[in-house]
Amino acid sequence: MQIDKKDIRALSKIQLRDFFVANGDKSFRGNQVYEWLWSKGAHSFEDMTNVSKATREMLENNFVINHIKVDTMQRSEDGTVKNAVRLHDGLVVESVLIPTNTRTTACVSSQVGCSLDCNFCATARLKRMRNLEPAEIYDQVIAIDKESRLYYNHPLSNIVFMGMGEPLMNYNNVMKAIEMITSNEGLGMSPKRITVSTSGVPKMIKKLADDDVKFNLAVSLHSAIDEIRSRIMPFSESFPLAELRESLEYWYKKTKSKISFEYVVWKGINDDKASIDALVKYCKYVPCKVNLIEYNPIDDGEFQQASQESINEYIKALEAAGIVVKVRRSRGKDIDAACGQLANKEA
Repeated sequence: MQIDKKDIRALSKIQLRDFFVANGDKSFRGNQVYEWLWSKGAHSFEDMTNVSKATREMLENNFVINHIKVDTMQRSEDGTVKNAVRLHDGLVVESVLIPTNTRTTACVSSQVGCSLDCNFCATARLKRMRNLEPAEIYDQVIAIDKESRLYYNHPLSNIVFMGMGEPLMNYNNVMKAIEMITSNEGLGMSPKRITVSTSGVPKMIKKLADDDVKFNLAVSLHSAIDEIRSRIMPFSESFPLAELRESLEYWYKKTKSKISFEYVVWKGINDDKASIDALVKYCKYVPCKVNLIEYNPIDDGEFQQASQESINEYIKALEAAGIVVKVRRSRGKDIDAACGQLANKEA
């Protein structure tokens, strides 16, 4: 019978209130249960200690709480923590806690596997099995917040949607999860501390702008030359750089929020002058900053980290053009927790 029960966290507060009224109880009971589910993070109806036993039994008979379970947790030499998160249907995703001296960042997943086909990414090889529900995304954040408090003595400070999956291909659920993360009835986190990273889906970037979102946008660019980008990210043939650029210009016009370009430099692929010049030119279309990311191999010979000299050439050209550039060193490489390495090896 349990398989037919609905996850209670799929109900809004109003729907919960209506449920209690329809079952002969007071509407405020819905507020109580809603608080247990979200701000208190109850894993079971038994946790709801200020709700009567009869009410808890009624909830048990009608609903389930499909809470995630951290199956395994690994800690890197550099302090990074990786969680293998088991979902209610047995599937597994991964999320990561990345600490620095001043903050802790949660890298969360939005899909089981990924619907895109980036050749350099381990997650892409899994193919998409399903989208994560809003509560499953939220639970990853709660788990990492607890780990941040336990290991680093302060609450989680930032969230990046850079884990498994393409967030904009799970648009509604990601937006609902962020709504709860930023709500005072949830975690109450500022949207400015959240970054959604996309491989570049122009139509959905425009939708973000139209929906007047307040969080940050990052785009995995990796090349500003269509031919090279299509080799690295084959799906991008459907989304040419000109179309992506138009959507980013639209985003900035609507939100006035700078874009971050995530960019990996590979040996023999995009480490030449033409690639550098193309990126500088592309960056001039819309206010942005560039994060040059250290590459994390996934057992192939095709993609190899470019030389430091090549990275320096990128830095020099971007800075000369007045574009903010940062080099992001990978964290958690020894536990396969770095960018592009999430692939459910524990599943």
